[in-house]
Amino acid sequence: MANPASRANHNLKRQLRLRDLVLTQILCVVGSSWVGVAAGLGTAQSLTWVAAMLVFYVPMAGSVIALNRTMPLEGGLYVWAREAFGGLGGFLTAWNVGVYGIAVTATILYAIPTELAYLIGPRAAWLPENRFASFAIVSLTVVAITFAAVRGLEWGRWIHNIGGAAMVVVFAGLIVLPTWALVHHVPVHWTPFTVAVPPADLRNMALFGQMIFGALCGLEYIAILAGESRQPAEAIGKSVWIASPVICAMFILGTGSVVALVPQGSIDFIAPIPQTMRVALGNSGFGNIVAMTAIVLVEMRLLGAASFIFTGATRLPMAAGWDHLVPAWFTRLHPRWRTPSNSIYFASGLVLLLVVLANAGVHAQEAYQILTNASQTHYEIAYLAMFAVPLAGSAVLRRSLPGWLKWTSIVGFCATTFSLLISAYPFVRVVDARAYAAKILGTLLLSNLVAVFFYKLRSRLPVAHDEPGPGAVDALAGEIAPEQ
Repeated sequence: MANPASRANHNLKRQLRLRDLVLTQILCVVGSSWVGVAAGLGTAQSLTWVAAMLVFYVPMAGSVIALNRTMPLEGGLYVWAREAFGGLGGFLTAWNVGVYGIAVTATILYAIPTELAYLIGPRAAWLPENRFASFAIVSLTVVAITFAAVRGLEWGRWIHNIGGAAMVVVFAGLIVLPTWALVHHVPVHWTPFTVAVPPADLRNMALFGQMIFGALCGLEYIAILAGESRQPAEAIGKSVWIASPVICAMFILGTGSVVALVPQGSIDFIAPIPQTMRVALGNSGFGNIVAMTAIVLVEMRLLGAASFIFTGATRLPMAAGWDHLVPAWFTRLHPRWRTPSNSIYFASGLVLLLVVLANAGVHAQEAYQILTNASQTHYEIAYLAMFAVPLAGSAVLRRSLPGWLKWTSIVGFCATTFSLLISAYPFVRVVDARAYAAKILGTLLLSNLVAVFFYKLRSRLPVAHDEPGPGAVDALAGEIAPEQ
């Protein structure tokens, strides 16, 4: 276990309060595309959501609360794995979470041209498939979130809060949309209390696997910023308790609205909420204004989520650098804003590179799903490490954890394994299904082989034991750095 007395002050500013943590949990977990994925199950979506929440969300919430209470450390899941499994286990976990953070940032940004096409209307239908225009939009957004990340959470937390609040507002509108449609005689097949079992075929298993992990993961991500949160041992756990019922209601009720209004087979997996708004409210008059407002709110959520996930990804090299697992260059903080500026600039370049590579030779929806699943498989590996902590971690650490955590972790480990095994199955039409699966699984294998090679190479190099500078070592959040 980490000894706070042996750690120097990391000099990070503690900006995040409980309100910020709750809104950021909603921002990170609730993605607008997942109500479209779940709507592909039709009236079976409610039962499927409940099953996914029982086998994954509940175990995840328990792990985040227990592990963060024991180790409220800057770096979050990386540090938990390092304490449980040693340097290589921690490094591989940080690598996989970092790949997820960079890839899912690119995924979120890749959806922005599609959302804008819905905002503008039919005359902009060409935008998502125009690679030059899409890349220009994404590039400008990357520049903006890079500047915000360098500026720090003094700005970033407001971007995240606005994004989380925008998602709550747009889901509230989505949830009441079937009622509005009934009053205004819009064709709707709304059966919110219908419980049906989906057919047991490969496509529905793939959808369920996506819902288990892809839709519901993310509660632990805020723990990466534990060293920048006030009283993180208590506050992060409270944020899980407060945000969880809101998140679950948003998913189930929001999906019901998509099922009620959008015909099966016509659901847009990238932008289901704007599509549903257009179906119900039309393209003219007051309905058009409401639909456009909702689409703008979704855009605000996308930008907030991209900013937050990107910010978390930039903290992992810093935390690993404090443990000498990556070059100290990544740990250097901006002299004024105390953020890891080198890590931020490096990550922004990777985001742009990934968008270019993923958009080569495939249709827009296939490129989007490749980005999503490639990032998801890496994140699933990191979650397997999290669930394995009370099962196979160091004996000292296991004894410090509550006994019930072992049983919930077994359930979460099995659910994550199922999602990992089925994540390469494409549920949108792709150019070549085998090539699609090879890209997903090949990327995962190659990426982790590179990580092992880098770790082995790095471990052979002599470690320079310089005097710790500002931000050069980590600290137990809430126990060393004073409240800001």
